[in-house]
Amino acid sequence: MYRFLLSRQWVILTLIMLALIPTMIELGFWQLHRHEHKVALNQVIADSLAAEPVPAESLTSPGRTVPHDDLYRRVTAKGVFDTADEVVVRRRTNSDEAIGFHVLTPFVLEDGRVLLVNRGWIPADGAQSEFPKIPAPPKGETTVTGRLMADETTADSGIKDVRGLPDRMVMLINSEQRAKALGKEVLGGYIALTAPDPEGGSPEQIAEPDHDDIGPHMAYAVQWWLFAAGVPVGFVVLVRRERRDRQEAAGTEAGAEAEPAAV
Repeated sequence: MYRFLLSRQWVILTLIMLALIPTMIELGFWQLHRHEHKVALNQVIADSLAAEPVPAESLTSPGRTVPHDDLYRRVTAKGVFDTADEVVVRRRTNSDEAIGFHVLTPFVLEDGRVLLVNRGWIPADGAQSEFPKIPAPPKGETTVTGRLMADETTADSGIKDVRGLPDRMVMLINSEQRAKALGKEVLGGYIALTAPDPEGGSPEQIAEPDHDDIGPHMAYAVQWWLFAAGVPVGFVVLVRRERRDRQEAAGTEAGAEAEPAAV
């Protein structure tokens, strides 16, 4: 009755089904892990934003990678902005998805070390190859507050680190790269400036990250597991349909053979 399952066509179909089930289950767990990672990151962001600011030097130092638990932590620093070594970060968007630059300004601390400060977003005056006009930061000794961020890399951000850019332009905010360019000790990571507010509202400060949205990953996980459960159900339906069709075909042939020949 089920000898057709040994045919080449059905053997291949069975193997495909057996491969699909564990693959879909694994994809479901992959989405579940992404959901758990997002939930954990949201908690880190919420805790960091709620915590009182601490000195930046207490959480980072030259050559140090910013720990995951310290991401978005509010930090303060006292020093002087160094606009002579200021650069812009290309192909960055604001909250309205307009393309422009991030302004990356070295902030020289009292001990001579440097903290990279992302002062915010400015629009491109023309082509991305033209250096924009940058509003000046506060002059003299200043106390800044910002969210501590990890160094950007191509692997983590997906941004290609293009070489041969116009002068004073970079693709990534990376303390190791800037330390080589400046010839100074640069604290690991950087801060997204939140205070003091820029005069005239420019540069446009980086918006606080959304830590309430957990994304669709859990729904995707459930979908993959439902697909995995549906594969054997669909296979059984196909097998029963094939058996029924073959039985009907066999009955039709038998009826034709039993019909007496016309005289």
